[in-house]
Amino acid sequence: MPPPADDQAASRAGPAGRADAYAAVPLLNCLLREVAEPLPGPEPPGDGNVRRTYRLPGTGRLLRVYGTRRPAAPEVLTADAWHRLGHPELVELVAGELRRHTGLSNHELPAEMLDSRDAVAALLDARARAAPPADPYLRSEQSLLTGHPHHPAPKARGGGPAARWLPYAPEAHARFPLTLLALREDTVVEEGDTAALDRLGTAPPGYRLLPAHPWQLDLAARDLAPAFADGRLLRLGTTAFPVWPTAAIRTVYAPDDDLFLKFSLDVRITNDIRRLWRHDLRRLHGTDTAVRRAFAAFDGPAAPAWLSDRGHRTADFAFEQLAVVVRDGLRGHVVPGATPCLAAALAEGFDGSPLAGTTRPAQWWESYLDRVVPPPLTAFAEHGVVLEAHLQNTLIAIGPDGMPVQALFRDAEGVKLLPEASGTASPPTVSRAAGWERLVYCLVVNHLMEIAAALAEHHPGLDPWPAVRRELARHDLPEMPALLGAPTLPAKTNLLLRWTAADGAAARYRPLPSPLAAG
Repeated sequence: MPPPADDQAASRAGPAGRADAYAAVPLLNCLLREVAEPLPGPEPPGDGNVRRTYRLPGTGRLLRVYGTRRPAAPEVLTADAWHRLGHPELVELVAGELRRHTGLSNHELPAEMLDSRDAVAALLDARARAAPPADPYLRSEQSLLTGHPHHPAPKARGGGPAARWLPYAPEAHARFPLTLLALREDTVVEEGDTAALDRLGTAPPGYRLLPAHPWQLDLAARDLAPAFADGRLLRLGTTAFPVWPTAAIRTVYAPDDDLFLKFSLDVRITNDIRRLWRHDLRRLHGTDTAVRRAFAAFDGPAAPAWLSDRGHRTADFAFEQLAVVVRDGLRGHVVPGATPCLAAALAEGFDGSPLAGTTRPAQWWESYLDRVVPPPLTAFAEHGVVLEAHLQNTLIAIGPDGMPVQALFRDAEGVKLLPEASGTASPPTVSRAAGWERLVYCLVVNHLMEIAAALAEHHPGLDPWPAVRRELARHDLPEMPALLGAPTLPAKTNLLLRWTAADGAAARYRPLPSPLAAG
């Protein structure tokens, strides 16, 4: 895949320039969406290139970039001329602007921005020497070299040496065996259906099997040493087969067993340390049950599917560090003859993408919307379930003719429930207004806006938004007229959230011009 913008200078600069170009895209997207003010009017005389210029209100500096969806080649106006910014200079510019804009300092986030860029460089090098998976589903899960398009450091990996994490990186087309542990029976904590774990190997008498992610074992080695020393934990070797890390990094897929496993990973990835927190695990069963109940109401040959987080197992002495969640596989959920792919990969692009390859983009888009939009809206309206239906939690199954035929959703940890849907299990609840805002952000801003932009980029002349309006208007929700008529949509402010050190789960939004209002 080429750099994310038509940046010929970066390509000529070789791998370092390509890494800079990839890393600049999401950082610029954040800066332009959350802080910068677009300036109207033509470019300075004599400049024949098409660029957009912005004012940074904190410092008063002027910034210009090529492109919109994938901004590139940032330049800042100095006393003499426009000066091209390398990635370190861009990070310095952003940090200076945020210090003025917020009145706060932050030394951690600039380091993450630089780490994210260095991770991209390592991934580019690794990908050049690795063969992508032949299976199109796995290829889509491992395609996200840019990653979250509106996060300042989407590829940061905790600042450690690349050799420590590259063997487990989906973007490097990694696959690896899991470490098998034996957990003494009196220390086992589990809930739900975990039988799939016992089929991964054989535990000795008095022990239960517990798979572990090798990277997490390395990260937690010091804390777990006493348990290995006194026999609460035993090492049994590894699985007889490799697993493939998916886009979520800590969630892996075992194709032969058709099993997803989600692990704790004590590394900050985007906004959060990706540990399976105790409070989330304790309410996972109640949340997943509510979602399964909502999806049971859908029927028909192409009914949407929910990949259930059906159980978890861990140790009482390392409840969060050793936790593993068992998730449904794809078989029995995907329409026969269809091929699933990750929605986020459609936005970023990958070899064999049905979005880029379709010769009927208008029909393709209508079919996509018909599969992706109704499930989260119906789950909200009729069951009080707020799906986190963003790009990374949505799979779209493609039929033999290249058209979308089914949507699949995943990740109960991110689901919220309205109070009337919580039952007695006390899962996380939100008000209807907060749940609706979250749903609109995940489904419309994070998901549909990105897919629509990618589709229009690959198929010039297509206006994707009338079809979105028609699909949304079919759903009789009291909030729908306001959504279709509002001048703005809620956009999550990941840059400001990270700069102000807010809790990663405490979403904050700013108004974004709505393409729905134009209709």
